[in-house]
Amino acid sequence: MTYLFGDFELDPAKVELRKSGVAIAIEPQVFALLKCLIKHRDRVLKKDELIELVWERRVISDAAVASRIMSARRALGDDGRTQRFIRTAHGLGFRFVAEVTEAAVPTSVASKALVTTGEEESARAVGSGRPGIAVLPFRLLGDAGAYRVIAEALPQDLITELSKLHWLLVIARGSSFRFSSADVDLDEVRTSLNVRYCLAGVIEAFNKQTAITVELSDMHDRSIIWSERFTSSFDATHEIRKQIVRAVINALEFRIPLVEAQRAQLKSPDNLDAWSAFHLGLHHMYLFNKNDNATAAEYFRRAIAMDKGFARAYAGLSFTHFQDAFLHYSEPKEA
Repeated sequence: MTYLFGDFELDPAKVELRKSGVAIAIEPQVFALLKCLIKHRDRVLKKDELIELVWERRVISDAAVASRIMSARRALGDDGRTQRFIRTAHGLGFRFVAEVTEAAVPTSVASKALVTTGEEESARAVGSGRPGIAVLPFRLLGDAGAYRVIAEALPQDLITELSKLHWLLVIARGSSFRFSSADVDLDEVRTSLNVRYCLAGVIEAFNKQTAITVELSDMHDRSIIWSERFTSSFDATHEIRKQIVRAVINALEFRIPLVEAQRAQLKSPDNLDAWSAFHLGLHHMYLFNKNDNATAAEYFRRAIAMDKGFARAYAGLSFTHFQDAFLHYSEPKEA
């Protein structure tokens, strides 16, 4: 079922929001929020009910709900003043007020490619659930003199190396380096760049020493999921850059998939993207029994169906075949 309103189409099957046939980059959780509001558009959805349907009864602050509502309005070209699509019932909740038509199949042609640099990959990442990360220029405290360049050079090193992780969408320097002020708003970074994670840092210069702190943040709840502090003399600053890059890559390879797996387990089976299906497949695959291995294979196939180029899902499916043969789940052994 596709929901049509104004120039927009909300396609739950493809997890796409389109305007005039062109896909709009939108976070999966914001998509789920829109879908919920549209589905229950005949009435005001109380805030508690909205949290139960979208966040599945997790403890969510009012600020987090307001942030997602703002993101949904922004995606529709709406705002809190005009409220053309999403209306606030003060003290109660929210209601979708635009006229909606339901279509059995999408009425537009296949979504057109976005031509703005980086937006095509971002839209594809959102559709598949692939996580994105923005690396911000590091803040500099104190007088680093000639080493001031490190504040931009180190983040550039990180962008270059992170871009080699094909499962992770890395925002280009030209976009992420726009957020260089000391009081940058992480909500603005998240909504502007459509990313789930942010890597930021602080460089302190004092007594011919440098101390570099790096933080990996989850943009959904602003929590820090990894942080490390590195110290060196000015003369060894360039050497420690290599150490920092290695440490960050190792941390991201472990921490982000762990957070994504936890997030996937909280989702409704009907609201999975390719990335979430993949992580649920991993969960079942590592239980090493016949039924869970079969379940894992189905999740991997589901991920592949949603993203034909999802290499890790193919690898997971391959391992379920190996496990099936090695542990003799199926007969005959010759086959």
